[in-house]
Amino acid sequence: MLNKNIKIQIPKGVEYIINTLQENGYEAYIVGGAVRDSLLERKVNDWDITTSANPQEVVNIFENLGYKIVPTGLKHGTVTILINSIGYEVTTFRIDGEYEDNRRPKEVKFTSNLREDLKRRDLTINAMAYNDKIGLVDYFYGLEDLNNKIIRCVGNSKDRFNEDSLRMLRCIRFASQLNFCMEESIKLNIRKLSRNIANVSMERIRDELCKILVSSQPVYGIRNIVELNLMDYIIPELKACVGFEPTQAFSSGII
Repeated sequence: MLNKNIKIQIPKGVEYIINTLQENGYEAYIVGGAVRDSLLERKVNDWDITTSANPQEVVNIFENLGYKIVPTGLKHGTVTILINSIGYEVTTFRIDGEYEDNRRPKEVKFTSNLREDLKRRDLTINAMAYNDKIGLVDYFYGLEDLNNKIIRCVGNSKDRFNEDSLRMLRCIRFASQLNFCMEESIKLNIRKLSRNIANVSMERIRDELCKILVSSQPVYGIRNIVELNLMDYIIPELKACVGFEPTQAFSSGII
C-alpha cells in the first residue's frame, strides 16, 4: 500500500544518500524506526536506510564520490557511509533464512524486492519504508496500527517469536514506550513460548529491560513481563516481590 500524501522531513545527509542511490538506478528508502517515530512526531535516533543495491555496489558508488565506507555488517548487507563525520547505515534488501536457537538466521539472501525485506521484520509499525519520490510504503498496515495504538506482528506472532525470542520482549517494550496495547494473539503466544527467552543472551535482554524501565509506562511493562511468564526465565527472584505489601512511603508504582 502506497501513500503519497504523507511527507517526512529527512535530514540532508540521509536525503543525499537516498537520492544518490536512486540516481544510480537503485531503490532506496528510510525504514523501520525512522519511519515509525517520524509518523509519531517522536525524535528519530537512527536514520536507517534500505536499498536494492548490494553492499559492494553501495561501496563502489560512495567511494568513487570520495566518502569513507565502514563495512559494519557485510554478512547481513550493512555498510556505514561517513558524511561530515556522521555515520549512516545502509542495508541491502534481504530475506532471512531459517533461524537457529531462537536468535538469528543461519543465512541471509539479498533481494531486489522491498516487500520481501519488510516482510521479515517483527512488527507492522516497524515494517514501513519511505522516500520523497514514492511516499510511504506500508504493505502490512503499520500506519493503521499506529493510529489505533496497536502492537501487532507482521504475519503470525508465533512464527516471529520462534525466529527470534527477543521479539517477545520487544513487543512489551514498544507497548510501554508508546503506551500501545498488544494484540491478544501476541500475549497468548508469549505465554506459550516464554521459556524460549532463556535462549537469548542476557546482554540483549538487559538492553530491552533498560528501555522498558525508562519508558513512559515502566509499571505496565514489568507487569506484562510477569503476567506473560517471561520473568520466570529472566529474573525469577523478582516474582517474590509481586503482591508485596509496602509501607506507605514506598507504595507508589506497585505492580
